[in-house]
Amino acid sequence: MKKLFKNLSFGRVLIYLFLTVGAITMVFPFYWMITGAFKSGTEIISFPPVWFPTSFALTNFVEAFERAPFLSYFINSVVAMVGSVSICSFTTIVGAFAFSKLDFPFKNVLLALLLGLMMVPFEMIVITNFRTIIDLGLYDNILALIVPFTSSIFYMYILKGFFDSIPNSLYQAARVDGCSNWKYLWKVMVPIAKPSLVTIILLNAIASWNSFLWPSLAILNKVNKTLPFGLYSFVNEGGSRTELMMAASTIVVLPMIILFLFARKQIVNGVARGGLKG
Repeated sequence: MKKLFKNLSFGRVLIYLFLTVGAITMVFPFYWMITGAFKSGTEIISFPPVWFPTSFALTNFVEAFERAPFLSYFINSVVAMVGSVSICSFTTIVGAFAFSKLDFPFKNVLLALLLGLMMVPFEMIVITNFRTIIDLGLYDNILALIVPFTSSIFYMYILKGFFDSIPNSLYQAARVDGCSNWKYLWKVMVPIAKPSLVTIILLNAIASWNSFLWPSLAILNKVNKTLPFGLYSFVNEGGSRTELMMAASTIVVLPMIILFLFARKQIVNGVARGGLKG
């Protein structure tokens, strides 16, 4: 024990203290939301605050589901997430392989133009996307939440960086042995890039699940709303009962928390191997 304290310098203690304070600051809102979802109406507004519910009030969740169709919102969110993530993952893999291993005219120029588009914020192309959805007849359709997000320059660039780290000699040897580009991509490149792919898929899934701006523009019918947009409508229509808002917020956030807890190691490994730093 003395040796442990002896190795702790003043700077290291400050770092641990700073990290502890930061961790508490980030975790506390989630703790307050989840515990508030189980509190009664009097406990949630009492002062001094009740830090832990005396009796777990599951009725808050029951009443939240009765006031708004959160099950329908959940299904819509899952469909939109699975659809956009699946198609985007495919286009990301194919695009990253093309820019990394294939030679075609103006490849570097095209890559530079695509990277330049990353400087354009999503809010700048909302009108264009909305006009496209109208022309395709997909307004107020669940497909409107999938079609605009079937590709990502950012994810493609990340995966291209990982593909670039794989020696070209491996690709040339496979081609000499008669292996096609398609077979080499799915039999060799994709298995090697699994850590980065898992990270990209998880980040894309979280972004799709938490999307609010686009669903609020592209969806009008209550039946097609997703969880974040449904939560916004619930807060506006459900009055000022804080415990119900906490329960509804927990329904929206908890799936992503569980996903992160189970996949945190894959995210860290993918970030480390894929070069996502800063």
